[in-house]
This record gives sequence, C-alpha cells and structure tokens, in this order.
Amino acid sequence: MRKTLIAVLFASTLPAIAMAMPDGGDHRRHDGRHGPFEQLDLTKEQRGEMRKLMGEQMKSHREITQRYLDKLPESERKAMQDELKANKEKTHQAMRGLLKPEQQKQFDEMHEKMEAKRAERAEFQKWKAERDQDKS
Repeated sequence: MRKTLIAVLFASTLPAIAMAMPDGGDHRRHDGRHGPFEQLDLTKEQRGEMRKLMGEQMKSHREITQRYLDKLPESERKAMQDELKANKEKTHQAMRGLLKPEQQKQFDEMHEKMEAKRAERAEFQKWKAERDQDKS
C-alpha cells in the first residue's frame, strides 16, 4: 500500500513539475517571459481561464492526495511529513548556499514572510474546520 501511494503521489506530480520547468528557452519571448502557454498567444481572458482551470486542477490534486493520505496509519503519515520537511529544509539550504550574503538576507526575509503566511493560512483552515464541525 505504501509503495503504491508513493508511486501515485510521484506520478501525479510529474506533469506539474514538467510544466514548471523551462525547457532550454524554447518558450522564451523577446520580453524574457516563458511558459507552457506563451507560444499560444492567448488573450487576457484565455490566460485568466487557463489559470482558473490550473488552480482547480491543483486543488483537486490536493484533495485526492489527502484522501489517500488519510487512509495511511498515523505513524506512516508522520514519517512522510518528517521526510518531506527534511527534504524541504535541505533544498532551502542548498538554494541559500548559491546566494551572495546580501541575497541570503533577502532570501531569509522572503522565507520568513512566506512561513508567516503559511502559518496564518493553517490557523485559518483549522478555525474553518472547527466552525464547520460545530455547524454539523
């Protein structure tokens, strides 16, 4: 079960990773922007709808993933969370190591702001879940 879940999670993230990665500049435009849809010359409305659809897909992906994670025993969920956290920290430190001291300071400030927003969102989600549970 665990190996199957890991394989499903890995396979489901590949399309998102592939879309996020630049491919040697093939999609670069004269203004330096790049992305999977840049070569389609989308209208503003089309870009908005594409973002909306991609956002819905990401939300659905998280919900499906969570549904399977909820089936894991608590010990395996904790192990997975610990491994993800360690991997994130390792990547963060590697990225920070590429920067000059003044860039590191800015990077750290950005990271702190992001973590504060993440904590605020988690608190809101917890409050919302409790509120919804009270309504039931």
